[in-house]
Amino acid sequence: MPPKVKITREDILAAAVSLVRTGGAQAINARAVAAALDCSTQPIFSNFQTMEDLQLATAAAAYERYLTFIKCEVEGGKYPQYKAMGMAYIRFAKEERELFKLLFMCDRTGADLSPTADFEQSVEMIMQANGVTREQARLMHLEMWSAVHGIGTMLATSFLPLEWELISDMLSDIYQGLRARHLPRENEV
Repeated sequence: MPPKVKITREDILAAAVSLVRTGGAQAINARAVAAALDCSTQPIFSNFQTMEDLQLATAAAAYERYLTFIKCEVEGGKYPQYKAMGMAYIRFAKEERELFKLLFMCDRTGADLSPTADFEQSVEMIMQANGVTREQARLMHLEMWSAVHGIGTMLATSFLPLEWELISDMLSDIYQGLRARHLPRENEV
């Protein structure tokens, strides 16, 4: 019978995510993960061929955590779904600063820049709510997301403290301004 696996892939990912939370993305290395698990580096390289594989898996685990924030905020019902997604992004930036930086404040040169499922879901919501084309909805969402990202970045870097009620009002104001700019004006000649 083969020996029982003591350190699982999930254990390694949990340790890596924990390291990022406390020390940022640069904290992930084989020795640090092994120390966090109180083991040698052997289990790490038994589960991940390279450190890059571990880093990618760590980012994927962080993204799953981000999606959990979205789900919780939407299910909370305090805001309309589109606004809830923006509030979740900002809450993630404030509560998971280093994971936010890992995912959303990194150099993406050479990365896959295809729209994510949450981006496309947001575009669909804007199209349905406002009767605009996909192209208009993408532009509206890109502009809205740029503002949301700016607010998130201010919180993630402790640049400016903002209260949740103010953040909510800001998102409403920005969204209404975008609607006014992008929606056809009925009485224009």
